[in-house]
Amino acid sequence: MSIEIIRGDITTLRIDAIVNAANETLLGGGGVDGAIHRAAGPQLLAACRDIPEVRPGVRCPTGAARLTPGFKLPARWVIHTVGPVWRGGDHDEPALLASCHRNALSLARAQGIDGIAFPAISCGVYGYPRDAAAGVALAVLAEEQHRLHTPHRIVLCAFDAGMAEAWQRAATRLHVEVADTLS
Repeated sequence: MSIEIIRGDITTLRIDAIVNAANETLLGGGGVDGAIHRAAGPQLLAACRDIPEVRPGVRCPTGAARLTPGFKLPARWVIHTVGPVWRGGDHDEPALLASCHRNALSLARAQGIDGIAFPAISCGVYGYPRDAAAGVALAVLAEEQHRLHTPHRIVLCAFDAGMAEAWQRAATRLHVEVADTLS
């Protein structure tokens, strides 16, 4: 398994699956969620509406993941996951964020996905501190890399330099090897 850190627009990546940092309704929103919905076209919203609610207004609880086709995206699949809202770190935020990454990888394994790209889940309007979120993400990827059928290519796609640098610092701190794709 190789892990790459890149800066760019996740909606333009030619990879098997991209992960959407969604909200519990799966009906679109701001940030990466809105960008993915716009790029995928209206079929994505229709597919998300077809996902049954687990309780009123909730198609994907925090920490869980759901799969839809990518429609007009270069990626064949979208794995939607709902990260936690940062409330100081004492409300299971690290465990929930780790579940987002684990459950996305589990869906990827089940679907036979060989390449997957993650955004910085919960680091936008949900307010998760970048360095803390990067540490959680890299720890999960390090733990998951030895599982059978884990995607061979994992991309951490940062929209800006600050997040790319946070992932790089976490990789260094946790001794996780990442490809040098930032230069």
